[in-house]
Amino acid sequence: MSADAVAAPLLVVGSVNADLVVRVPRHPRPGETVLGGDLAVHPGGKGANQAVAAARLGADVAFAGRVGTDAYGPLLLGALRRDGVDTSLVATDDGATGVALITVDDDGENAITVSPGANGRFTPAHVDALEPALRRARVVSLQLEIPHETVAEVMRRCAASGTRVVLNPSPGLWAMPPHALGMCDPFVVNEHEAADAVRGADSAGLEPDPRGDASDGPLERARRAVLALRASGAEPRSVVVTLGAAGAVCAENGGDLVHVPAPPVHPVDTTGAGDAFTGALAWRLALGDPLADAVGYAVRVGAAAVTAEGAQPSYPTPADLPPPA
Repeated sequence: MSADAVAAPLLVVGSVNADLVVRVPRHPRPGETVLGGDLAVHPGGKGANQAVAAARLGADVAFAGRVGTDAYGPLLLGALRRDGVDTSLVATDDGATGVALITVDDDGENAITVSPGANGRFTPAHVDALEPALRRARVVSLQLEIPHETVAEVMRRCAASGTRVVLNPSPGLWAMPPHALGMCDPFVVNEHEAADAVRGADSAGLEPDPRGDASDGPLERARRAVLALRASGAEPRSVVVTLGAAGAVCAENGGDLVHVPAPPVHPVDTTGAGDAFTGALAWRLALGDPLADAVGYAVRVGAAAVTAEGAQPSYPTPADLPPPA
């Protein structure tokens, strides 16, 4: 298919990695060696994860990214295509494909180190080829495992065409200019990213200190983060804060905070659960769901994703979702 013909209502622009996963009894301390289980290789990358999560739920979704000329490139493209993701906008770059080195402990918590590979060579110049698909999409979902200037260029073009942008600023908050943050609808952060957003926002006039203290619960931390973003003068059009087992909260621009609880599950592996949440959220928004309804669906998808190992291998179909909490 020609790139000009891509007309998916959901377009995910971002990273694709090979996830090299080892189970460990606990994560090593600095300078320590911990023996783990057998190495497993899974398709991953925050962008590809979001696209696959949406596709498993029945989404019409396209993915734009870059793979390398090594053996991982064909493996990752094949995985995307098997799940029904349109890969017409995936380019092959000379050199290595992105790789994530992941350890998962007995509590299901993960530690991840990423070698960007071809993802790091996805430049603003490559966005020209995406222009028709950006215009046709209802929602474009972005993350930060590709260069930030490329994300900014995609957001600029989405703003020009009126395309809705979902941004998950992971794996590290981007010092976004206020006008860029204002394009996000929603800005999707987890608890830790929300705390960083609070520390980075101009919180003048907020009482008490919006950073709170260690005794604050997740809902209070989320509330403070939303207030701090509003006080900074750079408020996104909407905000979603994911809270793990506590679910998520969301708020439209200037509106009240809505808490959506998560169904109780037994976590096995949290790798990629946030990507499953965001992919599901972006898809439901592309279908026209109100934000709170889309968050309610995405919370169930994220809960299902932590009950199995791996990122993409754990992603559910609609039949696999637990009932609402």
